Amino acid sequence: MALLLGAAGVGYRLVLTLLTVPASNSDEATFGLAALHIAGGHERPVFLYGQRYMGILESYLAAPLVGWAGPSWPLLRLPLVALYAVFLWLAYRTTRRLLSPWLAVAVVGLLALGSERVVRDQLTVVGGRPEVKPAVLAMLLIAVALGERRVRHRGLAAGVFGLLAGVALWSDWLITPYLLVAGAVLVLAAPRDLIRWPGVLLVAGFAIGIAPVVKDNLVAPPGQDSLSVFRRISTTAGVAPSVGERLHGGLLEGVPLAAGLCPMGGCAHWAQWFGVLYPVLLAAAAGLGLVAYRRAADRAARVRAAAILALVAGAALTLLAYVRSPLAATDPLGNARYLSVLQISLPAVLWPLWLAAAHALRGTAGRVARLGGVTAAVVLAGLTAATLAGTVAFLAGVPGVRAEERSARRLADAVLRAGLHEVYGDYWTCNRLIFNTGEAVACGVLDANLTPGQNRYPAYWRRVGRAVRPGYVVAVGSPAERGLRRMLGARADAAVVAEVGGARVYHPEHAVRPWR
Repeated sequence: MALLLGAAGVGYRLVLTLLTVPASNSDEATFGLAALHIAGGHERPVFLYGQRYMGILESYLAAPLVGWAGPSWPLLRLPLVALYAVFLWLAYRTTRRLLSPWLAVAVVGLLALGSERVVRDQLTVVGGRPEVKPAVLAMLLIAVALGERRVRHRGLAAGVFGLLAGVALWSDWLITPYLLVAGAVLVLAAPRDLIRWPGVLLVAGFAIGIAPVVKDNLVAPPGQDSLSVFRRISTTAGVAPSVGERLHGGLLEGVPLAAGLCPMGGCAHWAQWFGVLYPVLLAAAAGLGLVAYRRAADRAARVRAAAILALVAGAALTLLAYVRSPLAATDPLGNARYLSVLQISLPAVLWPLWLAAAHALRGTAGRVARLGGVTAAVVLAGLTAATLAGTVAFLAGVPGVRAEERSARRLADAVLRAGLHEVYGDYWTCNRLIFNTGEAVACGVLDANLTPGQNRYPAYWRRVGRAVRPGYVVAVGSPAERGLRRMLGARADAAVVAEVGGARVYHPEHAVRPWR
C-alpha cells in the first residue's frame, strides 16, 4: 500500500514537473542561470546570486541536465522530484522504525497529496527545503541504527552523518533546529564512538559539507558575510507586531498552509483548526515520547524514543523561531514556506491521534477512551479530507498556470523576434526572460520608478548598460510603463514592437536611462 501511495505521489509531481506547474519565476530562474554557468565551467558559486546565505546545491544538481539539453524548466526541477521520492521513502522508514507500520502508510499517503503551497516548496528550485528534509531523516535513521548496533562500519556512518549535517546547513540555515536535535540523538546513541575514530570522521564529514560556506565567508566584504545578511533579511525595520499577531500569522495561517490545507491566497476560518491543534499534538507527542523513554528496557529503545522526541523538538523550535519573527505577522502567506520543514515531524504529530484511534478500535477501551478514539479518528479523517481538498483546488487552477507559463514563453519569443538582445524590465520579468532565452537576451532590473532595482547578477546589468539602443519590457498600465511613455512623449506608440499577455515591449529610437 505504501509503495502504491508513494508511486502516486511521485507520479503526480512528475506530471506537474513536465507541465511546469507551479509556474516558473525569476527567483527560480536565478538558480537555473547559476546551473547554466556551473555546467559551462564559468563559475562555482557557493550562494545564490545576490543572496549570500542561501545555498545553491540545487543548481549543482541540475547543472548536468541543463548543460546537456540547454535551459529547461522540467530538467531544472527533475532533481527535486528525485529528492521528494527519497524524502517519501525515508519518511516511511523513519515512521515504521520508530512508531507503527500502518502509521507509516498513512504518513506516505498524506505526503503524496499536495496543495499549491506544498508542491511549490517541493518542486520549484528556490533553495534549501527539498534537500534538507531527506538529510534530517537520514541522519536520524543513522543515529537510531548506531544506537541499535545494526551498523558494521560505524565510522563511515558517523562521517555520513556529519557530511549530511554540513551540506544541510549550507543549503538552508532554517534547518538548524532539526540538526541540533539530530545531533543530540547521535550523542545518546553512540557516546563512546564520538571520542574515537567515528568522532573524527563525524567532524571531518561536517567540515567537508560546510567548507563552501567557510571559504566564502572568509573572503566576504564587511557586512556581506552570511550571518550579517541573514540577520538583515530576518527583520523588518520599524515593524514590531504583537505576540498575538505573530501567533495568529504563524499558527492559524502558516501551519495550515504548510500542511497543505489551504490555497495560496490564505486559509478560511474553518481550515485554521489545524493551527490551533498543532501545538496540542506536539505536547501530546512529547508526553508519549517521554513515557517511552522512561519505560525503555535498553539503549536501543531509549534511542528510538529520543528520536521521536527529536522530531517533536525540531518542530517546536522551528515554529518558535518562526513566530518570534515579525515576518510571521507582516506577511504570513508569503512566508509560510519557511514552515515546510515541519513535514519532517508529521509522523510524531500524528502519533497521538493514531494511538488514540487504534486503542479505541481494540474493543477493550472504556467509554471515555472510545469517545477519545472516535474523536481522534474524526480529526485524522478531517485532516486527510482537507489535504485532499487543497490538492483538488490546486489542480483546478492548473489551466490558468499553464496559460501564464505559455505567455512567458511567448514574451521571450517576441523579444527575440524584435531583434532585441538587451532590455530593461521589472524583477519578476528579467531573470525568467533571460533563462527562457538561454541568455540570448540580457535584462536589467528597474523598479516602478524606472531606477535600478534588484539586479542579482551584475554582469547582466552591465551588458544592458553598454547597449546603444536597449529595449523595455513593462507591464501594461504599470507605473513603469506610464513613466516610460511620459519620457518618450509623442514617440511612445511608435516604440511599441510587441504586446504579449499583460506585457508590452518597447524599442525606443534612443536609449532612455533617466537614472544617469
